[in-house]
Amino acid sequence: MHAPTPALTPVHPAREGPRPMTAEDLWAIPRVGAPRWSPDGATLAVPVTTHDLDRNEGRSRLWLVPADGGEARAVTAAEAAASSPAWSPDGRRLAFTRKDEKGRAQLHVLPLDGGEAQRVTALPLGVFDPTWLPDGSGVVFGAMLLAGHLTPQATAAELERREQDPVKAHVTEERLYRYWDTWLTTGEVPHLFVWEAAGGGVRDLTPESTVWFDWMDPAGQYDVSPDGRHVAYAGTWFDARRSLIVSSIYLVPLAGGPVECLTPDPPAEHLRPRWTPDGAAIVYGRTEDPEFYADRVRLWRCELASRRHAPWLDDWDRSPVEWTFAGTSLVLVAEDDARQRLFRWDGAGAPAPLTGAGTASSPAARGTRVAFTLQTLSAPAEVHVLDLASPGAPRRVSRFTDAATARFATGEVREVRVAGAGGEPVQAFVVLPPGHDAEAPPPPLVHVLHGGPHGTSGDLFHARWNAQLFAAPGHVVALVNFQGSTSWGQDYAKRIQGEWAARPFEDVLRVTDALVAAGVVDPARMAAAGGSYGGYLATWIAGHTDRFRCIVCHAGVSDLTGQYASDVTQGRGRAAGGEAWDGLERQDRWSPVRFAAGMNTPMLVIHGERDYRVPVGQGLLLYGLLKAKGVPARLLYFPDENHWVLKPRNSVLWYREVHAWLARWLGASPGRA
Repeated sequence: MHAPTPALTPVHPAREGPRPMTAEDLWAIPRVGAPRWSPDGATLAVPVTTHDLDRNEGRSRLWLVPADGGEARAVTAAEAAASSPAWSPDGRRLAFTRKDEKGRAQLHVLPLDGGEAQRVTALPLGVFDPTWLPDGSGVVFGAMLLAGHLTPQATAAELERREQDPVKAHVTEERLYRYWDTWLTTGEVPHLFVWEAAGGGVRDLTPESTVWFDWMDPAGQYDVSPDGRHVAYAGTWFDARRSLIVSSIYLVPLAGGPVECLTPDPPAEHLRPRWTPDGAAIVYGRTEDPEFYADRVRLWRCELASRRHAPWLDDWDRSPVEWTFAGTSLVLVAEDDARQRLFRWDGAGAPAPLTGAGTASSPAARGTRVAFTLQTLSAPAEVHVLDLASPGAPRRVSRFTDAATARFATGEVREVRVAGAGGEPVQAFVVLPPGHDAEAPPPPLVHVLHGGPHGTSGDLFHARWNAQLFAAPGHVVALVNFQGSTSWGQDYAKRIQGEWAARPFEDVLRVTDALVAAGVVDPARMAAAGGSYGGYLATWIAGHTDRFRCIVCHAGVSDLTGQYASDVTQGRGRAAGGEAWDGLERQDRWSPVRFAAGMNTPMLVIHGERDYRVPVGQGLLLYGLLKAKGVPARLLYFPDENHWVLKPRNSVLWYREVHAWLARWLGASPGRA
């Protein structure tokens, strides 16, 4: 007896347009950044990035958006790269960063009642994340210096020496020596500075510090106290005793003085300190398991007077990534059921959701009003506003993307839930091609498999793996949130540790079966595409089934033991099933290349030279193996990209190659080509 076919529930309707979406359309859409409130609550400062394909670059511009809706007004020039706006407490000045002639972001201050922006820093490695002091006397910001050269002058001199030195070798004994696409042996470490408006001077608040902030995005890791007397920040360091990377919360006085570590013995990470509105305490995130990178974030609270730390919101089975105070309420951002939602928490019970569909990010509060960006699988990010004092749907207040998205159609988005491996529930979004005709023969299926593996194929308009763009040529796109995905709690994410492929592989096949049974897709024309862990899973699929006519593997892991060349090796043994020196047979059990005998499916292999997370040898190994075996394969190699393809024209080429590969194998007659 067959199980009933799962229903495909509507999520977002199709939108008509003059033609299908193209890769050029994706790069023509303005990208809307984090909003910032004016002190009077009337206006939002918003950075908006646009891209020029001819110049192969993007530039951000600052706009002022009326908080109640209305026409936006640009306040910086289109040719200047301006970002990170911060209002002065009196609302008369806007601090922001703008790139100098060397491409370094420097602090500028713009008088909003007229006049040109004044550049107030000239630091050798630029600045980031400006915040005004509560009394308007200055601006706190971050800036990189070189370890061993911890003054701007010494850093500038060392940079000049390195530029003239013909030897470019890296030498290290550190476990963590490079990250994502950057060598950490060059010694950059963040310091907190303050620009004092009265005298125009710049002062280092953390002159001896050698801890790191977040390497990918150092912004958001500090907060100024409401009275302007202290800065709390999160710093990452290497615990040599345990051979682990951990992070702590630090406190430094604005007037100058020693840095105090508030959490000297962290179990794992301490993140994003935020002062309570009364300045009496600091709220921060805490993880417990240093070898599980998706460990749930709990909120803790440190009372400043007593230095007493205690759990504050540690029993919620969701993992907040951002939090800010709105009045006396805490507004959190957390994944839930493949959506990233805003939640409100008033100190008791479970946080209550404030948003439903889509992906909400970057909340900023003014009183009880919260501004944030919101996007979906059908619509790119725009600024929205809600009021905690007046429950109701968020209001969209910006219109930056309307003209660009009017140029193309989008397909309907649906959702399906099936019983996956072990009978566990598995959710997937399904994007139909634009102009889909349910009475016509079913179109081909393309699985887009997310990375991580502890991540989510969410309800968002992805800047790289855009589901609507994958659907545009006439494909049904499935985004399976297999077991191991986040947004369903700690156990759901952690259950694939030590056996990376078992449950996800079965989950993908169960969703495939459901779509075939529903008559939505052509079972003779199916493909799987994925990046990072998604590339790993696509390669595993190639070695274990011939159901799919072609595969796309971007930056995929093909050999688990080879991942000891990755930037971060902490926790890899547990994820792989054992360390190489005591569990190599278990690593082999889950390495796709060990199943090359079953690999017969044509594969497009894509990799970037500067990918230190999944080193380029993983892709070259896979491509060489397939070619040696005689399996149709094509290599797309980027010498100037990292784990992601970030340059506009490289991205256009990426989509051209991916779409052509899919058309080559899915466009043929049913049956193996």
